[in-house]
Amino acid sequence: MSRRPRLVVMVKEPRPGRVKTRLGREIGMVDAAWWFRHQVGALLRRLEDPRWQLVLAVSPDRAGLTSRVWPAHLPRVAQGGGDLGDRMGRLLRGLPPGPVCIVGGDIPGLGAAHVARAFKGLGDHDAVFGPAPDGGFWLVGMRRSAPPPATLFRGVRWSTPHALADSIASLPGLRIGQVDTLRDVDTAADLP
Repeated sequence: MSRRPRLVVMVKEPRPGRVKTRLGREIGMVDAAWWFRHQVGALLRRLEDPRWQLVLAVSPDRAGLTSRVWPAHLPRVAQGGGDLGDRMGRLLRGLPPGPVCIVGGDIPGLGAAHVARAFKGLGDHDAVFGPAPDGGFWLVGMRRSAPPPATLFRGVRWSTPHALADSIASLPGLRIGQVDTLRDVDTAADLP
């Protein structure tokens, strides 16, 4: 890989009732927003690494681009509208050429070694996924030696046990690899 890889972390402003709402229904919206803010802060410290450029994909777009919550030295891009597939697809199509991996901010077990394995997997594959135990995924990465196919994330049943399988099926003809299985936090039962 000749271009420096980019690791994109998708984050939302940690406002009660706007972030981690499924978790918030169980532990309270203020506590869920507090957890997310501190989880993301710790995650960003673990993921800063000279092997890749760390970029924040922020939501809401305007407020996220100027927010003081996230480290000011990290570059930011707006997520834009639509479902998760629309937002990730826009990032995979719109960032400058070169390998990209996208992760969420709600993965307590994620560290730099996981990301390094994902980028290494792009040496032999067009795309890589980091599976989650619930049938979803915590990471998607693409080598991007060619534009992502128009079918990328088409027909994916998000927030179901089919999200990973549907996402892989949206990439016909591409060589797909998988890396570590990690858990994200959606409910109180997922908290470490």
